[in-house]
Amino acid sequence: MQDDGSAGTVLAVDDDKVVLSLITSLLEAAGYMVLQAEDGLAGWEVLSDTWRELDVVLLDRNMPGMDGLELLGRIKSDPEMARLPVVMVTAAVEKHEIAEGILAGAYYYLTKPFDNRALVTIVRTAVSDFRDLNGLRSEVGRFRKMLELVRRSSFEFQTISDARDLAILLADFFPDPERVVLGLSELLVNSVEHGNLGMHYELKGELISENRWLEEVERLQARPEHAEKKVMVYYERSDTEISIRIRDEGKGFDWHSYLELDPARVTDNHGRGIAMARMMSFDAMEYLDNGKEVLCRVFLPADEVAS
Repeated sequence: MQDDGSAGTVLAVDDDKVVLSLITSLLEAAGYMVLQAEDGLAGWEVLSDTWRELDVVLLDRNMPGMDGLELLGRIKSDPEMARLPVVMVTAAVEKHEIAEGILAGAYYYLTKPFDNRALVTIVRTAVSDFRDLNGLRSEVGRFRKMLELVRRSSFEFQTISDARDLAILLADFFPDPERVVLGLSELLVNSVEHGNLGMHYELKGELISENRWLEEVERLQARPEHAEKKVMVYYERSDTEISIRIRDEGKGFDWHSYLELDPARVTDNHGRGIAMARMMSFDAMEYLDNGKEVLCRVFLPADEVAS
């Protein structure tokens, strides 16, 4: 990831030169630096040399030689390169094809023919998520040894900024803080925006598209009916597991469809946080009290339990 003043650095891999040219012109006009590759093998060569400078990869699924899924597999098999968000840009829109891409590690989907504005929005969201995650990961680990002594604690917070700071602190309670920090951040932020402020799914999508999400969160938070609302967080460590309970003061929500990466929402510019937290950050996760509370658990490894 480069800090060169650009909006971000993108690798676009597509064997269709017209599509590749369109992607490049749209993203360069939006301030991105774009690297190109015309097939999977060329894409892997570029990745091998430059992946540390990248913020996101745009990847066509159907290409001769090494196709998009194979290249995606190579990216995700490398522990460090795997952090790169990958947007699948494809005409393959069957449910099983989308599910296959999700399982392989695609974080976003953009279907051909794509809307120009949607391309820029999804790239902007992917870059933002990637940079936020890198920022979170860079902060974890500082207090881990001392926090291992804590058996039970509770916290209260109100803002998005507090949610992200608390995620960094709480991650240090866990044996693998980098694993849990993204899931914690997603759930804590969700408890503010969806829980206490009642921001619904469709509205958030519109705000992200218009780059006004945080502005609207802050506006809602200043309203009298929301000004005193807090999120409560309860930490507990036993001999065998660590648990975090997060409870907001909202009305709850229908959480069932958000526990999995739903192909019907995979082209949306948000909506993956709960599923990603469940799949990647925690050993067990369940919602309680109509979605007002979420319980997350990580089971301690044998050496941690023995100590």
